[in-house]
Parts: sequence; C-alpha cells; structure tokens
Amino acid sequence: MLDVLTAKLQAVLRGLRGKGRLSEGDVSAACREIRLALLEADVNFKVVRDFVNRIREKAAGKEVMESLSPGQQVVGIVRDELVELLGGASAELDLGEATAVMLMVGLQGGGKTTTCGKLALLLKGKGKRPLLVATDLRRAAAVEQLRVVGEQVGTAVFEGSGDDPVGIVEAAVSHASRAGLSPVIVDTAGRTHVDQELMSELVVMKERTAPAEVLLVLDAMTGQDAVNVAQEFDRAVGISGVILTKLDGDARGGAALSVRAVTGRPIKLVGVGEKLEALEPFHPDRMASRILGMGDVLTLIERAEAAYEEREAEELEKKLRERQFDLEDFMRELGRLSKMGPLEHLVGMIPGVQAMRGKAGGPGMPLEVDPKQVKRMRAIVQSMTAEERRKPDMIDGSRRRRIARGSGVSRQEVNLLLKQFRQMRAMIAQLLAAEQSGRPFSGRAGKRMGVPRFGV
Repeated sequence: MLDVLTAKLQAVLRGLRGKGRLSEGDVSAACREIRLALLEADVNFKVVRDFVNRIREKAAGKEVMESLSPGQQVVGIVRDELVELLGGASAELDLGEATAVMLMVGLQGGGKTTTCGKLALLLKGKGKRPLLVATDLRRAAAVEQLRVVGEQVGTAVFEGSGDDPVGIVEAAVSHASRAGLSPVIVDTAGRTHVDQELMSELVVMKERTAPAEVLLVLDAMTGQDAVNVAQEFDRAVGISGVILTKLDGDARGGAALSVRAVTGRPIKLVGVGEKLEALEPFHPDRMASRILGMGDVLTLIERAEAAYEEREAEELEKKLRERQFDLEDFMRELGRLSKMGPLEHLVGMIPGVQAMRGKAGGPGMPLEVDPKQVKRMRAIVQSMTAEERRKPDMIDGSRRRRIARGSGVSRQEVNLLLKQFRQMRAMIAQLLAAEQSGRPFSGRAGKRMGVPRFGV
C-alpha cells in the first residue's frame, strides 16, 4: 500500500533537495504537487487542504528560505506534519487492571472476526490470557468461524446460550473473572451498512459492560468510505480507537491518512497480512518514514527479534564469521524470513529502497520479490543431497542436471541460485571484514557487490 503516493512524494522532495536556494515559487509548486498526490491517494480533501497549508506556511518562513540546506528543511517539515497527521505518538491499548472488555465493532466484511483472533494472539505474546466471545448471532457460520480462529491461536471461545448478545457478553465477563482470563475480546455483529438496529445493540452492550476499549475494525482498501463509517460509529457509539486491516493490500492509503484527522480517534493497530501473526501496533513516525521512502528499520528489527531466538542469532553470526554458512543454513533462513512477513514488505522497510523503484538495470537488491521464486529456490535446495547442501562447490554439471530434474526447474535456475548464494557469501565476508577494519562498505567494492546507495 501507498507505493504510488510514496513515489510521487519522493519525486517532489528530491526536486527540492537538489536546489541550493528555494523561492516562494518553488515552495508553491511543491505544495501543489503534494496536494495532488494526496488527493489521488483518496485522502479527505479537508485534511489535504489543512496539511498543505501548514507545510506552505512553515516552508516559506525566513529560517527555511535562508538556510544552507532549504530542501532538507522542507523534507523535515513534511515528515513532521505527516507524523502529526497520523496521530503524533503511538496509542497503546488500554487493558485495565481487572478483567478488561474489548468490543470489536465494524461492518460485515471488514475482517473483524479474523482480527479478533489476531488480537488474541498478539496479547498472548504479551503474557495475557484472552477470551474470545461470539455474539454475532445473525450472520451464518459467524460463531463457527470464531471457533476455528480460536483453535488456530490457542484461545478459548465463549459461545453462551440464547439469542441475547448483551447477555452473552455479561456471562462471558463473569466466566473470565472466575477463570482469571483477560481481556475479554467480543466479536460483535456486523452489517453491510450502518443502521440504527446495529448501533442500538452496541450502545446497550457498551453501557452494560463498561469496556476498556471499543475498537472499530476498518478495511483500509475502502478509502473515504472507511472514514465515513468511522465518523458514524464514533457519533453513535463512541469508539476509543481504530484497527486498520488490509494495510498490505493495493490501497491508495486515504483511510490511513484521514481517519485520525477526521475522527480524532487514534489508529492503534494495523493488519499487514493474512496470517494470524500479521497484526502490529501502529507507529505514526514509522509510517511517515515509510511513506517518504525513509524505510522502517525499527519495525524490521522487531520482526527479526521475534523470529530469532538469541541463541539462534548467535549461532548464525558465528557461522557467518567463520565462513561456514552453507545451503542448509540458507534454506533455514528462508523459513525464518517467511515468519517475518512477505519479503516484498520487508524489502520496503529498508531505507531508500522505494527511491530505487523504476530504475531498471541498476545494481543492488531487487525491488519486487516474487513469492513463487522463493518457493522454487526452496525446491532446488531440497532436491540436493545433504552433502551438496553443506558443500555447494562440489555441485558439477551432472549434479546440476539431476537437481534441476528433481526440483522441476531449468538448469539455468539452478545455476542462478548457486551464483546468488556465492555472491551473498562473498558480500557477507566483505561486510564482516569491513566491520572488523572499521571501514564502511562502500565505493567500488560496494558497487561490485551490488550494494545500493540509499537516499530519497
């Protein structure tokens, strides 16, 4: 998501960075392009107007115009305003001290039931003992869907009896209190549109359970409709925060950039994939950096720490330093990478990678990652013998033909994998050598190895 917006904003800011001095005309032209980019991304027009006006006012100031690096100053202003637009500081979930209730509300089809399971898994990782509650009694198979999700994340599901959703929630809270479970995550009924019956039911449920959180689950791909839905729910029920789903989809990004400014309610969590692990806290500063192509190194590090045990990381580092990294290790690391999320998303978190999009033929890592190619690589390695994986240099022509037949790929693909592995191993060796000598890995050596020089 947001790739198109990112590319357009980068082009505008890159043009400003190349100027030694800025005129009012330069600032006006840049603001005009930023305005068009945001409107095309389906950001609320009032939000765009206020956002651009603030940038124009700050960028046209004497301090910026007369500075030695006015372009850099404007980039900083745009980033700071984006952070503020997205909410400023991160908003934590309110889990309370006793048995906390979390009402999950939203329209049908927004991913609410699956998000309940994702939230339960996220909180389990933080040492909580959540309880899922099924109260969507109108949609066919809704209770069964939550039951399946609960089994997948290893969380109990309270189903209750009768046809009174409010009574079921009250019974669930009593059960959770006795069993020492918290929070109570309530999957409420959704509708295909906002209606009075839905809102009345939620209002009564909120009054009777005094929830710590009322979280609105919004589909980020619905653009401005998502913002309108957020306004209606907040006006009728009162929400405490928003969870944006499908933030990894082919959306223009208007919901993410508009909902906080329009409703005043923070985005607390975002769904970044279909897997149950793909729910993470929303950080306005990190999102702003990603939109401007500056990457998101902190999130990348957090995902890596979650995928690697400390002992495993130490063993890998030892192998790399002793140059014992082989194809068995390579295949194992592919599995760990898959736990961190889709590879194209991980690549997008690296600073400067977005700036390289569209520069065909240039050196450096690929910008588009084909999941099918990763599967073929895994099939090639699995078709090797254990000895071949440990000693890839022994793989001659006849062995390559056998591996190609066994993995169902061409011999050229086997050759390419082995070539890429040798290049990666050589690059790691040079990186470690540069680290030990205190020299940065750059210049001609970096160009030979295809190391990109990042920057907007």
